[in-house]
Amino acid sequence: MNQPIIGITLDQENKKTYSNFPWYAARKNYAECVTLCGGVPIFLPHVESRIDNYLEIINGLIITGGDFDVDPNLYGEKDINPNVVLKPDRTNFELKITETAMKKKIPLLGICGGQQLLNVILGGSLFQHIPDEYRTNISHEQENPRDQASHWVNIIKESKLFSITKKKKMYVNSAHHQSVKTVAKNVIINATAPDGIIEGIEFTELDFCLGVQWHPEFLIDDSDEKIFSSLIESAKKIEK
Repeated sequence: MNQPIIGITLDQENKKTYSNFPWYAARKNYAECVTLCGGVPIFLPHVESRIDNYLEIINGLIITGGDFDVDPNLYGEKDINPNVVLKPDRTNFELKITETAMKKKIPLLGICGGQQLLNVILGGSLFQHIPDEYRTNISHEQENPRDQASHWVNIIKESKLFSITKKKKMYVNSAHHQSVKTVAKNVIINATAPDGIIEGIEFTELDFCLGVQWHPEFLIDDSDEKIFSSLIESAKKIEK
């Protein structure tokens, strides 16, 4: 397949900024990056009864970020930080489609909150609110525009991410107040911020199951495009 189909999850909102009724949203640059790298992007509404139908069609999956958090109950924490914002319908959909996609060995890229969800599904945990739990002088919710770099990350040489980027350091944006705390069995860390915050993970039991904490769809570093290209190349191997 020369142009694999890549499913992209949507955000879900009830705020009456676009409509008086609930609505879906996604930035154009998610789809633009997939198209740039040779894939066909399609957005996936949160219809759990259609997950199997989606996975019959797509060759790869992107779990996007958003202004919300994974429910701490999913990683065994009952006390919820007041800064945590939940979207249960979105999380339940993304959790189920991610779990099913992994069982079907569909290439998967988790971005920002998508990485956090991936880590939780695999058995890891999260910092609920970095400023309350981790001493750092880096503002992981950057004040400058999201299409600009905020800090650099160290890429672990013995990782798939390194094999994709062929570099030890990338400059990235930063738009998160949570991050991976502990990783699960068969999950390795592939990138860290200068303060030690985990910026990337990968599941070693699948050919392509990668998470990054930054937003590569802004194409800030030249290696961001390589991440999408690698996803597309892996998706070409999935026959439908």
